[in-house]
This record gives sequence, structure tokens and C-alpha cells, in this order.
Amino acid sequence: MEFKEGQQPNRLINEKSPYLLQHAHNPMDWYSWGDEAFAKVKSENKPIFLSIGYSTCH
Repeated sequence: MEFKEGQQPNRLINEKSPYLLQHAHNPMDWYSWGDEAFAKVKSENKPIFLSIGYSTCH
């Protein structure tokens, strides 16, 4: 995976899941499934955008 110079990781950089770690340098402000995500959408009165995926050995 290529990263742009100066690109900062998002909050997924602290996850253990290989799938979530693949997206740790995406420009999207991703949240993993949990209380933090639910509190955020509740406080902003917004819906949840759910991305479902998995990692496998290639």
C-alpha cells in the first residue's frame, strides 16, 4: 500500500483488525463499530454509513 508523504493516519491506525488497518490512511474520518461512533452520530443527529468488508490471504 502506498502512502503520500505527510499523510496522517485516521483513528483506525489503533485497531487490531487487518481489515480496519488497511483503511488507516484513507482520507475518510472512519470510526470502528462502537460507542464512540454511536455517540458521534447521536450528537450530530446523522445516520451511520456502514462499510462491511474483510481481509483474506492473497
